Amino acid sequence: MASEQDLRDPTKRAELDERARRGETVVPGGTGGKSLKAQEQLAQGRQKGGEMRKEQIGQEGYHEMGKKGGLSTIDKSGGERAAEEGIPIDESKYKTKNR
Repeated sequence: MASEQDLRDPTKRAELDERARRGETVVPGGTGGKSLKAQEQLAQGRQKGGEMRKEQIGQEGYHEMGKKGGLSTIDKSGGERAAEEGIPIDESKYKTKNR
């Protein structure tokens, strides 16, 4: 993965861009980007999206959402697995602060 210093060096950026074009993830969170710039934008958007959601639903709601998401599998949603295994998920904590 690229360091902050690598991203500022024009020579390194060109090398990282080439690696990204070959399908390699060179920026943490940049999975799926077909260029260095695309990967940087994806990573930044994912970070901002997570921060925005955390602001909207609060720390507790964000924690509950993560707990439920961690239980999901290919076959079942996190809610289904939680119900089957008796794991309490407090969805009242999901309420946005704007409502």
